[in-house]
Amino acid sequence: MPERTPNARSESTKRAFDVTVSFVLLVVTAPVIAGAVIVAAAETKHSGLFSQSRVGRHGELFQLLKIRTMRNTPLITTTVTTGADSRITRSGAVMRKLKIDELPQLINVLRGDMSLVGPRPDVPGFADTLDDADRRILSVRPGITGPATIAFRHEEQLLNVADDPERYNREVIWPEKVRLNCEYVDNHSLLSDIRFLSETLRSVLHADSQPANHK
Repeated sequence: MPERTPNARSESTKRAFDVTVSFVLLVVTAPVIAGAVIVAAAETKHSGLFSQSRVGRHGELFQLLKIRTMRNTPLITTTVTTGADSRITRSGAVMRKLKIDELPQLINVLRGDMSLVGPRPDVPGFADTLDDADRRILSVRPGITGPATIAFRHEEQLLNVADDPERYNREVIWPEKVRLNCEYVDNHSLLSDIRFLSETLRSVLHADSQPANHK
C-alpha cells in the first residue's frame, strides 16, 4: 500500500504550529539545555550534546540531538536501554526521568527533521523495515512525543523486568508502538497534537507515577 500524503493545508498548519511553539520553548529552555550540556560533559568526559542517526520522514536518516546521558561502554552495543543500564549516569537518570535530555530536539523541529508530535523516530533496523500499510508511519515527520511515547513512558522500567529485554522490545513493545503510530497518522489533527503535548507535560510533572502494565 502506498504511503499516504497528508493534506497540504493541515500539514502547513501543523508545521507553522511546530515552528512557533518549538522556537518559544527553545528560547525559554535554553538555560536548562546549556546547564544540562555542561553537567553531561563533566560527568561523561565527552561532548554533552549527543547525536544519533534516526529514521525520519520517507525513511530518510537524520541526526537526532539529545543531551548525553550515558557513558560510552565498548562492551555494550545494544540500542535497547533498560532502567538499570549501567551506562546511564547519575545526572542522566534525572534528565531522562524529566525528559530534559530530549529538549535539544526542539532544534530538530526547527530544522524540519521532526515535529513536536508524531511517531517516535527509531534507529535503523526498526522503522526502515516497515512494510505494507505500516509504512504510512513514514509519511509524516517523526515527533518528540506522541501516543506511543506517552503509552510507553515507562519503557525502560518495563524492559528492566523483562527476561529478555531485546526480545520483549521486538515482539511486544515495537508492534504496539506501530499500531498506535498508525492510528495517529490516520487521525491526527492540531487539536490532537495539543492534547498529546498536554498529556506529555502531565506525565513529566508526575514522573514518579507507577508504570502501566503492558504485558
